[in-house]
Formats: sequence, C-alpha cells, structure tokens
Amino acid sequence: MKTIDFNAEASLYLGRDWRTALAQGSRRFPSAAKAIRFALEEAPPVSLHGARMIVDGRTYSPDDLQKFYGDRTYPLHRKAELEARLVEPFND
Repeated sequence: MKTIDFNAEASLYLGRDWRTALAQGSRRFPSAAKAIRFALEEAPPVSLHGARMIVDGRTYSPDDLQKFYGDRTYPLHRKAELEARLVEPFND
C-alpha cells in the first residue's frame, strides 16, 4: 500500500471524470486527512470517479483515498464512528 503524510497540505480535485475535475480546479486542505474525509463523507459520490489528491507532489487515485480512509492509521474519526457514539443504547 502507498504511504502518505496525513498532516501535509493537500489539493483535492473532484469530478465525474479526471477532465472535469481538472477543469473545476482543486480545493486546498490544511491536511490530507481532512481532504480524504471531505471526499468520502461530504462530496457527492459521483465526484469521486475523477478524483485525484496531490500531497507533496504525489498524486493519489480514488482507490488510494478509500484505502487511506479505511486504514487503521487514518488519524481522524470517521463519520460512522461519530454517529455510533451519538446513538448509544438507553439503559434503564
């Protein structure tokens, strides 16, 4: 698996294909972890088809983003984890 510095600044391109993503331009994030979280939790799923993230001059594909998000070293809480914490069972 590829490695990444989750704390490094990142440029994220989103679009239904790479040409569209490139034409729309990048969105800058203070960290790769935040860019990954935005791409997988907030962006429309169709925009991941052409997604690319650039960190420290290296380009990462949509598959890379999903692998990083699922990796145990991913530093941020995932949306599902936060929702699970908010919905705790009621104990009598």
